[in-house]
Amino acid sequence: MSLKFKGKTKDIYDNEDGTITLKFKDDVTGSNGVFDPGANEVGLQIEGMGNLGLQVTRFFFENLVDIPTHYISSNLETNTMVVENCTVFGQGLEVICRLKAGGSFIRRYGAYANEGDDLDYFVEFTLKDDLRNDPPITLDALTQLNILSGPQGIQLIHQTKEITRQVKALLKSKGITLHDIKYEFGVVRNEIVLMDEISAGSMRASKDGTILNPIELSSLILEA
Repeated sequence: MSLKFKGKTKDIYDNEDGTITLKFKDDVTGSNGVFDPGANEVGLQIEGMGNLGLQVTRFFFENLVDIPTHYISSNLETNTMVVENCTVFGQGLEVICRLKAGGSFIRRYGAYANEGDDLDYFVEFTLKDDLRNDPPITLDALTQLNILSGPQGIQLIHQTKEITRQVKALLKSKGITLHDIKYEFGVVRNEIVLMDEISAGSMRASKDGTILNPIELSSLILEA
């Protein structure tokens, strides 16, 4: 196993058999010590968050129905997950689905929306580009820049909404309200698959009207 890339919240290793190992870390994104799943930098470190992130990711990957993913196996003792080696779109693409207005959505569209307003599975794309602060990008731009094809873009939107419906339902069964969530997708053997993670660090959610921090959210998700 050899180190391929050191990420913000995970390190990535190449395996001899062609698969990839993801090692989850205790770092979470945010700014000024405040957690923000949409932030572009590590804002704080929460002890045990890597293990919780892996547990939550495994929970979702193993409970999603008819959703192709890159997941193969996980090891909670080493905070690692073995996955298929995916080809990413461009240099990396994030797909966000919003059910309530918040975060960067309000920073951009606050003249037209209030914090917490309901949204109807609002899907948007952002490029993984630290230098340019992960800029939002339209589907038209994605196709014209040859990052993906039109049909692939439509499929990503469809898959994002379906995954979010399932995640929302799983959270609702635990009394949790999903506000927004981000995903990454890749291609394996010409099939678009969900990749990376679905953890408390990649979503915003609340219970009884209060936004949950990553530890609280993870603990609620993992309750029997």
